[in-house]
Amino acid sequence: MQQSLLTEEQKMFREAVKEFLNRDVMPHHEQWEKDGIVSREVWEKAGENGFLCMDAPEEYGGMGETDYRYLAILAHEMGYAGAHGPGYIIQNELVVPYLMAFGNEEQKKKYLPKMATGELITALAMTEPNTGSDLQGIKSTAIKNGDHYILNGQKTFISNGILSDMVIVACKTDPDQGAKGMSLLLVEREMEGFERGRNLEKMGLHAQDTAELYFKDVKVPVENLLGEEGKGFYYLMHNLPQERLSIAISAQAGAERILDDTIAYCQERTAFGKPIGKFQNSRFKLAEMKTEITIGRAFVDRCIDLLTKKELSTEEASMAKWWISDMGKRISDECVQLHGGYGYMTEYAVSKFYMDMRIHPIYGGTNEIMKEIIGRGMGF
Repeated sequence: MQQSLLTEEQKMFREAVKEFLNRDVMPHHEQWEKDGIVSREVWEKAGENGFLCMDAPEEYGGMGETDYRYLAILAHEMGYAGAHGPGYIIQNELVVPYLMAFGNEEQKKKYLPKMATGELITALAMTEPNTGSDLQGIKSTAIKNGDHYILNGQKTFISNGILSDMVIVACKTDPDQGAKGMSLLLVEREMEGFERGRNLEKMGLHAQDTAELYFKDVKVPVENLLGEEGKGFYYLMHNLPQERLSIAISAQAGAERILDDTIAYCQERTAFGKPIGKFQNSRFKLAEMKTEITIGRAFVDRCIDLLTKKELSTEEASMAKWWISDMGKRISDECVQLHGGYGYMTEYAVSKFYMDMRIHPIYGGTNEIMKEIIGRGMGF
């Protein structure tokens, strides 16, 4: 976000986030990428610094009365630094809003304080092997049996899937009712029949654990139902604008970072006796990217302002997610090209950003689905 849009307290918060990332995250990130997972310790350190569950009330370990800009600052700084391993955004912007909006008092007291300290890591499980953007088509079922639900099914591509201690699972409690039969269950690590599959090997985001989850006759107490039975699809739709904006923020930040790196490279790298940025092709490419990023920043900041006021529409969030993530993909490709052979080397940040940012047009609903949502909002 532009500095002019932040309060003095938020500017101080931004500096604290930068310091935290430089001190506790980035020095270890290369090793986490080799390991395919971050340490639990970095979650606890985030909790110690107040970067988890920020918008939860103070009695649950949060900051109390705050606004979305704090979450946006964290998402931007992590995106700019390339700190794609720790899945704080999953916890802060997906799980916390569901608990705050639809959880009962007992559930909030049970989970949020430990989530705020980093002791409890969470995930959201929607996607299935044969069901991506079409949430109505999920096959996982949870059939009520006395004081429990019997959960069966499989999820895939679940961020924080290996580390998570509690997962919000989308499932059908009434399979015959389609979307109206979907509910959300809070499934805990130690529940018998709940198993992790492999930590998936991905093109990018190598430090972020992304897993398959399996549920075989898992007995989930009825008190672990989030909100009301049959309202799960509505609940998922309720928070999608925030989820999609967080993706746009991360993509915007990544684009800004790799352009900064590429400008510096084009000033230092010489060919035919002069910096490569002096050649018209390079200069024009940089000018085009600078313009697109400036446009993107204005739109993202506007969406952040609207979400802070609770006025961001599903259509506008979809526009931001689609256009910014596609812009980030184009710019990462152009920046690799301007780096030449060095852009293909993983020791250069531009190479890692190229691989990490490729997921933005896919997750949180593919960009093709975003266009469908925008079109429907236009009456088509």
